[in-house]
Amino acid sequence: MTPSQLTPSRHGIAAEIKEAIFRCRGAFLGVGLFSGVINVLALTGSFYMLQLYDRVIPSHSVPTLVGLTILMLLLYAGFGLFDLLRARVLSRIGVRIDRALRDRVFAIVLLLPLRIRPDGDGLRPVRDLDQIRGFLAGYGPIALFDLPWMPFYLGLVFLLHPWLGLLGAAGAIVLLGLTVLTEVRSSTPTRSSSASAAARQALGDTSRRNAEVIHALGMASHLQALWHRLNETHLSHQVGAGDVVASYGALSKVLRTVLQSAVLGLGAFLVIRGEATAGVMIAASILVSRALAPIEIAIANWRSFIVARQSLSRLSKLLILLPVRKGMMELPGPAASLDVEALSVAAPGQQRLILQGISFSLKAGAGLGVIGPSASGKSTLARAIVGAWLPLRGVVRLDTAAFDQWSVDALGRHIGYLPQDIELFDGTVAQNIARLDPNAASHAVISAARAAGVHDMILRLPEGYETKIGEGGDILSAGQRQRLALARALYGDPFLVVLDEPNSNLDADGEAALTQAIKSVRERGGICIVIAHRPSALGALDQLLVLFAGQVQAFGPKDEVLNKVVQHPTAGAIPSLPSSRLKVVSEPGQGGS
Repeated sequence: MTPSQLTPSRHGIAAEIKEAIFRCRGAFLGVGLFSGVINVLALTGSFYMLQLYDRVIPSHSVPTLVGLTILMLLLYAGFGLFDLLRARVLSRIGVRIDRALRDRVFAIVLLLPLRIRPDGDGLRPVRDLDQIRGFLAGYGPIALFDLPWMPFYLGLVFLLHPWLGLLGAAGAIVLLGLTVLTEVRSSTPTRSSSASAAARQALGDTSRRNAEVIHALGMASHLQALWHRLNETHLSHQVGAGDVVASYGALSKVLRTVLQSAVLGLGAFLVIRGEATAGVMIAASILVSRALAPIEIAIANWRSFIVARQSLSRLSKLLILLPVRKGMMELPGPAASLDVEALSVAAPGQQRLILQGISFSLKAGAGLGVIGPSASGKSTLARAIVGAWLPLRGVVRLDTAAFDQWSVDALGRHIGYLPQDIELFDGTVAQNIARLDPNAASHAVISAARAAGVHDMILRLPEGYETKIGEGGDILSAGQRQRLALARALYGDPFLVVLDEPNSNLDADGEAALTQAIKSVRERGGICIVIAHRPSALGALDQLLVLFAGQVQAFGPKDEVLNKVVQHPTAGAIPSLPSSRLKVVSEPGQGGS
């Protein structure tokens, strides 16, 4: 799946969004009723002018003028009150829909980079939900609720005089045509503006994360030039979309003003001919203006219509493509085995295989090292074994249960994972070790820290376990971050622990603690898999798997495999070996190739 597959389309509205909207049906009905009252009260101006010209002025009655004025003020007060209530209800509908979908949308944000090729704006689902909520709180929905009342107002104008009604209807048809043109002309530039904004956001996020490298390597001017080009592209798209809407908005405003004056002129002609009164002339002008106002508001806010519709389409497609799994039976914790069966894996959103036909089995207490040259698929294997990347073919099983038989949270409790690129969260040391679990027991956090050999190191921090480490663990050294991430991987004594180059930033003490942590996992009956470039990480392991070009070249007891495939066992790193120099060492029923 690629980002292009997530562009707005007629994919239908996701059931979850329909359900969230359906739950607000009472509020929408209330908005409809308020709109009805508002549009009836909007006749106040026409009624008042009609009475002034046709009753008060001819009769010179001051009491009638005072009474009509008081009534007019009361009706306008009611108009303002109901208009306020309608706006507040619409705003709360947006909040209610946001609350109904926000957890699901955030789950998609977490899952999206594991299922599709990233397009640069990882938070776009959240922004789409924000856009929908913001649209509901704006003038767009108000125009939609007022549009059905346009025939009502034009009908009243027809009652005043057919010619006036025909003129008003002709103006409405012209403005509706402008609305269609606005839709046709603004969709493409609005979509382009959204895409260029995502590209600019991606560059900004990347630059912020790599500020040290950019400064040290003198890359700032080159990035500024790239940012300038992306920003200019975005601005041109944004200005183009704004110009279309503004042009048609200005034209609609002029036409409505001209039409209102034309109604006055036609009314004056009818008054001269004795077919209407001055009150009818004024009232018709006000009614036509009111009838066409929703169209003008809709055109002026058409960009928000398009953006909200595109956001709804994208969000619906994601909800459909990444459905939530419900009602899964809770399985007992794994305690016996890990089986990898004919596993073939590609990067999210890609079809080119990185791993092909990987098979092996491990029993409780096993320790497996995975070695091989760069780009052989070692980290991809780690991601697949922990369930982060889905296989295109094959399956990974814990105690014969495939990963898709577990919920994500349930499976995660039984897996410890230390990735090659370590990411910590802005919080305390304890929160990071406890995987942000607010109900984590202190003894479980300390136990994980002791298992990783970082308890004493943590106590030397300014506030111990309550030390705030900053975004990404900024206050810690690379080695401290790696050891803290190891403690997180060991938290809760998971059955399967996968460590991807866990000693890349460790000193001698750190490597000794790592070796002891691997031993402790195996001693308590867990399975530990270590992706390694340095032989020192293999000390506490008993089996070895060699990958080359995404395939298993050897698998078996560590010493036996090393003796056959490592040319210089005393070197500081395992060399990249040509496939012709690798021999297969496999056990019956296991996947050597």
